Amino acid sequence: MKLRSALTALTLLAAPAAVVLGGATGAIAAPSAAPSNGAAAVAVTKISHATATSMFSGSGITWSSSGGCSDRDNSTCTSFTELNLATAQGAQTLKSATGCALNITGGTETGHASGTYSHWNGYKLDYAKSTCVTNYIKNTFTYIGPRGDGALQYRSGSGNIYADEGNHWDVLYYNCGGC
Repeated sequence: MKLRSALTALTLLAAPAAVVLGGATGAIAAPSAAPSNGAAAVAVTKISHATATSMFSGSGITWSSSGGCSDRDNSTCTSFTELNLATAQGAQTLKSATGCALNITGGTETGHASGTYSHWNGYKLDYAKSTCVTNYIKNTFTYIGPRGDGALQYRSGSGNIYADEGNHWDVLYYNCGGC
């Protein structure tokens, strides 16, 4: 009975945040966001660092940081705190589709460019370059021209944007890419 009362109280406190149960432990729904690619607004579900690392480990995705840490407020770390669920699922989709080794080198930590569809806001991941991943992106997705900073961009069929930043891929996930 005490557990039920505690769950009821928790539900009342969390109701405005629309707690999500199942699939992504510790996930909450955030306000909707409308991508700049003309797609309809979609509710954004945020996940914890622990949930993201569990998802990645289960899919054979690795991650690394120059600082060997996961502190969101340290630019030398690789953090997944406040990552969008669709972004994590997008990484899983890429891993599954390519069969390539996939190593994440950048997540939601500070130090990336700002903006609505940014690393900090959970929409982007950076991947280490490999011949396997690069060949898949260039041979499967549509080249859409250079970004303002000169990075060559490719759009997946689902609308996600893969930008070649020289030593890594910077990927903007509007959705999970067919998960």
